[in-house]
Amino acid sequence: QVQLVESGGGLVQPGGSLRLSCAASGSIFSINTMGWYRQAPGKERELVATINSSGRTNYADSVKGRFTLSRDNAKNTVDLRMNSLKAEDTAVYYCAAKRAGESKYEYWGQGTQVTVSS
Repeated sequence: QVQLVESGGGLVQPGGSLRLSCAASGSIFSINTMGWYRQAPGKERELVATINSSGRTNYADSVKGRFTLSRDNAKNTVDLRMNSLKAEDTAVYYCAAKRAGESKYEYWGQGTQVTVSS
């Protein structure tokens, strides 16, 4: 089993910045890809960004150029730096992880709220 614990989030004004962190523990040796998803009220959960064990990243078009995902394999953490935040970035953000060869994310954090509002 893998446990994911998120930190960060909160309330920020439009144009501001936030950093989300996710720490993995447990059977982390099996994890290949980690990432962040988000879910806004009344909407489906959507991918924000992912990073594999080699550091290759993938971003949703809506966050490209504004969000940066990084990974520290020694600390088993991933950080999502969010800049130029917009009201439409408001959502609950979830850290996720999956093993190599798996198509679906198997492990999820509890979620952290990000609210962008003036």
